[in-house]
Amino acid sequence: MTINIVQGDITEMSVDVIVNAANPSLLGGGGVDGAIHRAAGPWLLKECKQWVADNGELPTGDVAITPAFALRAQYVFHTVGPIYWQHSEKEAATLLRRCYDACLGSAIVLEAKTIAFPSISTGVYGYPIEKAAKEVRDVIDTQKYGDSSLEEVYLVLFSKSDLDVYNKVFGK
Repeated sequence: MTINIVQGDITEMSVDVIVNAANPSLLGGGGVDGAIHRAAGPWLLKECKQWVADNGELPTGDVAITPAFALRAQYVFHTVGPIYWQHSEKEAATLLRRCYDACLGSAIVLEAKTIAFPSISTGVYGYPIEKAAKEVRDVIDTQKYGDSSLEEVYLVLFSKSDLDVYNKVFGK
């Protein structure tokens, strides 16, 4: 499995799965969540509303799977990261790790070959970027995803400064 750290717009990724840093209501919003909803088209909002009607709001660390509609992907995996200041540091780290692990595990179940992640919780949810990058690295390093269908994991960073942090943490 190859880890690719890139700067760009996650909505332009041509992968099997695009991960959305969602809010519990799955209704879109700002940042990555809003961009994914806009790029996927109105069908995504309709699908998300139905998911919430059927299942309730998405808990932090869990994943909801929808079609990707107008995106260049098959699926959108919606996951709610922790709001950093609402948790102890250990609890926030556990919840963030659960987001990445749940998405990677779901990708394997669906036999996806490629998945693209944003930097979950590091925007308005306030998770410090370097701490988040270390958690992501540890999740990928400690799990045995190499024996799965996954061939490429993309960590897609919007800003150059975030890209630099991830490259430093991953030793690239």
